[in-house]
Parts: sequence; C-alpha cells; structure tokens
Amino acid sequence: MTFQIGIGPNIRKSVYFDAVTADGVSSFSVYNHMLIPAHFGDPQAEYDSLMTGVAMWDVAAQRQVEISGPDAAQLIQYLTTRDVSKTKIGQGRYVPICNHDGILINDPVLLKLASDQFWLSIADSDIELWASAIAAERGLDVQVFEPDVSPLAIQGPKAEALVSDLFGPKVKEFRYFGFEQTELQGIPLILARSGWSKQGGFELYLQDGSCGVELWNIVKAAGAAYGIRPGAPNDIERLESGLVSYGADGRIQANPCNPFEISLGKLVDFDKADDFVGREALLKIKKEGVKRRRVGYVISGAPIQACQHSLEVRDALGQIVGILSDFVYSPRFSRNIGVGMIAMEVEDDASDLVILLGGAPRQITIAEQPFNF
Repeated sequence: MTFQIGIGPNIRKSVYFDAVTADGVSSFSVYNHMLIPAHFGDPQAEYDSLMTGVAMWDVAAQRQVEISGPDAAQLIQYLTTRDVSKTKIGQGRYVPICNHDGILINDPVLLKLASDQFWLSIADSDIELWASAIAAERGLDVQVFEPDVSPLAIQGPKAEALVSDLFGPKVKEFRYFGFEQTELQGIPLILARSGWSKQGGFELYLQDGSCGVELWNIVKAAGAAYGIRPGAPNDIERLESGLVSYGADGRIQANPCNPFEISLGKLVDFDKADDFVGREALLKIKKEGVKRRRVGYVISGAPIQACQHSLEVRDALGQIVGILSDFVYSPRFSRNIGVGMIAMEVEDDASDLVILLGGAPRQITIAEQPFNF
C-alpha cells in the first residue's frame, strides 16, 4: 500500500529539498513542521554507510532558535535544568528543557556564539514559542526568533577525513560539541563536531538558505572518494547506541516523561545559583521517588520488519508495567531491540514480560543501555 503526503503551507521544505529529490529520496517524515528525508530507497545500504563509511543527511528540520540580547544568558539559564553559566563561546551543551510540571518538552543542543547570542538546536517541538512567552512574562530584554540556519550532517567513521579535506586538518582538534564560524567556498556556516549518531561526525550549520543545493553538491563531490551516500538520521543505529530521542522515546503529547525517567537526571542541577523552569516540580519528583525508568528491551521472535507505534508492556498477571516506545531489528546484534519505560518495582531480570505485536504475544526482556551483547 502506497501513501503520499501533501506538501502545503503548513509543511515547509528544506533548503536541500531540490538536492535530496535529485538524489532519489524515497520517503519523508515531518519534523518541526518541515519535511525531513527518512530514506533514499535502500535503508540497509544507508545503515552500512553510517557504520563503515560516511553518510550525509539533510537535517535542516533540526531548527535553530536564536536567543540574543542583553538578557540572553539569563533566559538560557532559566529555560534549562542544566547550569550553562560557564559555557564558553564556541562550545555546545546538551540542555534538557522542562515545563513547569517538570515534564521534558525538548532536549536541544545549546550553541554559544557570543556572550549575548545563543542558538538552541531543537528537537521536534515549538521551543521558539515557549522561549518567547517565558521571556515576555519575565520582562527580559531579548530577541527570540528562528534564524536562516539549516544544518547538514556528515556522519560515520570516515566523516573526519572528509571534513578535513573540506576545512583542513584543524577539524581533528575539535572537541565534541565544539564549533567555529567559518565558510566553505564562500558559503557562510558554522562547523561543529556533533550529530545524532555514535559513529562520529560533523554538522554544517548553513547560514544562507539560498546556497542549500550548492553546499549539498560540494559535500557530495568531496565525499565521492569515500563512497558517501545520502541518508537520514538512523533509528536502528540510535537504538543500538542508546541515544535518547525526544519524541520517539516520549513527548508531552504521548508518554510524557521527566528527565529522571528518561536517563537525563544527571543534567538536572539543583545546585546552580539561578532558578529554572520546573525546579520545584522536579524537586518534588526526586523527593517522592521516580516511578519509572528508561530501559532497553530485547524482543523475541522473528525479525521485526518495520518500526511500530508504542506498545504496552504487561506482566504475567496482565498488568501494564511499562511501555515499548521504539523498536527495530538490529543488524549489529542480530536480534530485535527496543527502548521504553518500565515501572521501578520491576526487576531487571524479570522473565514474565510480554507485548502484543501483530495480534500475537512476544516475550521481552530488559537490557542495559547502550546495548552490549
């Protein structure tokens, strides 16, 4: 059965759209109200390129929210649970953002461009609206807006060699989440060692949307020597590597979770001098005790051919004790794996857990994250 998604005014196209369609994109998803490539017709080959070579991804849907002005640092400190007051210019930070009830509503990467200028490189939720409202209510002197910035990711074990060809050997000295303002053949961009995989790589934050196709083709041409392939953020690799995904692992509209449940509790800094959104709620949650924890799952039976919607995890009595939020067949581990939540009282060696998949029960067991068989 074939479906189509209509492209209308409520779904924006990426600045790389013409380039990815020319290169044979086969499937799109929607992220931050934008089309984002899902695959290019051969998911296995794209996975192999990420694991053994190099892949390039249109991740322009990973939108930036700029917060700039005299009170920018103050607003950033208030928005996130993490103390980022000592962050240096050219340094990135992974910064959970919660609502006033302590529920995670985004997990962006913060980039500090200047003492009064920051970007939040966001997951799939409207943080520009949230930050604007918070700033207005607190009377802060800031500008909150979406700049003309469209990331392009280069990921895989050969990514560093390719990026060195493009920008010089200096990139080998970049620390993770480190970045600098630069250009490539006159195209302005920020180059960062980052990306949504554990295979290593860089992101090019293009700062002139009119150059999207040009930048794509420059990277593609330089990557030919390394067998580069177009692809997309890879759900199989992210599950194998234990990466958190706001949205897939939980979002406020479905399976809402707090940072303690989703393995981000270490990034809740109650000792920082500044107040932050959700502090009192998170203190209460910590005092009363977390009810669930994020775990990996191993799923019995034949290989799962496609990712499914979340499923309930039940015990031998038929009681719901958890949720399986995302799952795939893992080529690396030759088994079905997934991630989700389980009640704190359920032991890690529980042997009576089941899900219902395709109308048939399957046994599942708890595994540590990241997976390591």
